[in-house]
Amino acid sequence: MSEADAVDRVEDPVTVDRIAADLRALGVEAGETLLVHSALGEFGWVAGGPQAVVDALQRVLTPEGTVVMPAHSTQYSDPSVWSNPPVPDHWPEQIREGMPPFRPAVTPTRSMGAIPECFRNYPNAERSGHPLYSFTAWGAGQEEIVDDHSFEDALGEESPLAGVYDRAGSVLMLGTDYETCTSLHLAEYRGEFEKPPTETGAPVLRNGERTWVEWEDIEIDSEDFPEVGAAFETEHPEAVVSGDVGAATAKLVDQPPLVDFAADWFSEHR
Repeated sequence: MSEADAVDRVEDPVTVDRIAADLRALGVEAGETLLVHSALGEFGWVAGGPQAVVDALQRVLTPEGTVVMPAHSTQYSDPSVWSNPPVPDHWPEQIREGMPPFRPAVTPTRSMGAIPECFRNYPNAERSGHPLYSFTAWGAGQEEIVDDHSFEDALGEESPLAGVYDRAGSVLMLGTDYETCTSLHLAEYRGEFEKPPTETGAPVLRNGERTWVEWEDIEIDSEDFPEVGAAFETEHPEAVVSGDVGAATAKLVDQPPLVDFAADWFSEHR
C-alpha cells in the first residue's frame, strides 16, 4: 500500500493518542502480557509510523506489562531449500561460509513488517537468541519470556510462545489474522500427530567467535492456520474481541485457550 493510499483510508492522521484509545477500547489493559502481530499498512496514515504503534502499546501496557513481538530472521535458514526466490545450486555453500553470525542486537528481521523491526531497536527491549525464530520483548516479564530460547525447540515448550502462555497472555492481531499467528505453532508442538524432523544450522557468536551450529527441530506448517482460527472463534467466541485500531481490523485473543483448542484440532485433523 502506498502512502497516498494510507492517507485516503483515514479522515485524520492516526496518532499515538488514537492508537492507545483504540487499544483500551478493544480491551487491552495495563499490566498484561501481549503477543503482537501487526501490519502497519492496514492502520491508515500513522503520524510517526511504526514508532507511534510501539509507543502506544507501551503507554497502554505500562512497564508492569509486557509487549512481545516475533523478530524472525529466516534469512538464516538453510539456503539449499530456499524457494522465494531459489538460489543457484552452487550458492548455498558460499552463503553458509560468508554469512555473518546472528547477533540479536543487529541482525534485521525478515518479512516481519515495520513495527517488529522498529520494536527490536527500542531502548530496554530484549531479543531472544534463536537465529531463525527470535522474539523481542519489553516490560516486566521480558527476561522470563526471551531468556533460554532453545534452538531445538524454536516455537515449542522452550520458546517465548510458551512463556506468553505461562503468563496467561493474549494475542493481539493488528491488521493481520490467524495465518501469521505464531501461537498456533506452539499448538503444533503440543498436538499428537506425526511431526517429521528437520535439520538446520546457522552461524552464531560463541565466546566472541563465529561458530556454525546445527540442530534438529520439527517441521512447521501454517497452511491450515486460518481454518483453525475460524473453528476456534466459532466454538469460543468469548475468547475473542474484535474492533478497529486506527483503520486496521484488530482482534484480541486469549492465548491459552487458543493454543489448547488448536493442539486438539491438529491432533484430530492432521
